[in-house]
Amino acid sequence: MAQYELLLPKMGESVAEATVIKWVKQIGDSIDLDDTILEIATDKVDSEVPSPVAGKLVKQLFAADEVAQVGDVIAIIETEGGNDVKQEEPVVSEPVIEVKEETIPGLEQLPEEKDAAVQTDFASSERFYSPLVKSIASQENISLEELDSIKGSGADGRLNKDDLLNYISNKNGAQNVNTVKQKAEDVAEIKSTPAPAQNPLASKTSTTSVSGGDEIIEMDRMRKLIADHMVMSKTTSPHVTSFVEADVTNMVLWRNKVKNSFEKRENEKITFTPIFVEAVAKAIKDFPMINVSVNGTQIIKKRDINIGMAAALPSGNLIVPVIKNADQLNLVGLTKAVNDLAARARISKLKPDETQGGTFTLTNVGSFGNVMGTPIINQPQVAILAVGAIKKKPAVLETEHGDVIAIRHMMFLSLSYDHRVVDGSLGGMFVRRVADYLENWDFNREI
Repeated sequence: MAQYELLLPKMGESVAEATVIKWVKQIGDSIDLDDTILEIATDKVDSEVPSPVAGKLVKQLFAADEVAQVGDVIAIIETEGGNDVKQEEPVVSEPVIEVKEETIPGLEQLPEEKDAAVQTDFASSERFYSPLVKSIASQENISLEELDSIKGSGADGRLNKDDLLNYISNKNGAQNVNTVKQKAEDVAEIKSTPAPAQNPLASKTSTTSVSGGDEIIEMDRMRKLIADHMVMSKTTSPHVTSFVEADVTNMVLWRNKVKNSFEKRENEKITFTPIFVEAVAKAIKDFPMINVSVNGTQIIKKRDINIGMAAALPSGNLIVPVIKNADQLNLVGLTKAVNDLAARARISKLKPDETQGGTFTLTNVGSFGNVMGTPIINQPQVAILAVGAIKKKPAVLETEHGDVIAIRHMMFLSLSYDHRVVDGSLGGMFVRRVADYLENWDFNREI
């Protein structure tokens, strides 16, 4: 028998570690080629790790909720063959760019500020704590003595993430109850005290409403990541949004004409999204400076056109799978890529690499019945396009016999862009060009 060392694979650009969610295969289980061994979570997406060999799982080197680095051995699989230990080819991480810190004169004379978090010496404890548990404990200022006193539900009494979060929740809940009681006592004391003469110049103090019917909901992991990413984007890029209204009547009528025959031939439904992606890819070729990112004072012009499409999950969270080299796909290829990514996004089956490397993002706010929106840029990109709901409206048409009013299919497009590197002229011309491609759609186009 030979033993195969399963390494945590590389999971896309800038992803260096992953948290083990759960083991699908247990020690002693038989494994076929491409069977899912375990589920992992990165800061981008949840994913599954398949087995590159067939055999039997003999060792799990990371428990649930523990964090593994890319290239770490995470499992041992016993396979048929000789006694040599097999190992996957080591995965090379992205190169790390060393940034030299700027020295500020006189700074060395200032007293060093102490870290607010408790610096816990976990090595002095006989109990095992995973990196994730240690990180949470440090962030919540939980001492080693307090940590040792918490009862764990894991193997051999091991403390896992859920145990610690439940402890913190109960602890904070007790503190909140005491705070509410104190507020009630304060209010009673204020009511029994005669009110002073009102000063019209006195500043108003905001009060917090406390109600027994309120529900406190802890953000899940993905919502926390989205929140942090959105705040970072708004503080990084000065956002500007330009709007265009497009007459997409020909596009709508063409899709209605071909959708049944297309589905019968390709076994795929054709939606408006691949049409939007095609128009965006064409417009990026016309205005390549919209397909850039910013690194300090450097503008990085991207060679590839990788279009991310924002997709809403059943949980209410958002994920952005990426269509790589969208400009090299025809409309059939784009339709299949869009449908495949959207379907697997809804059931959390995307691979980590499929949410990486986007250079421009498209979001369809019209799917929620909204006519327009002002989306937040998906960093490190510099622009994001929102397409609104298509509505029938009366519009003025210019004909050889004069102007007429007709019922047309109209849609708003809104482009949010980073005003550090994209000026109003470039942003305005780009969104106008996308609208032009949609308005000038060939009704007789073959697909």
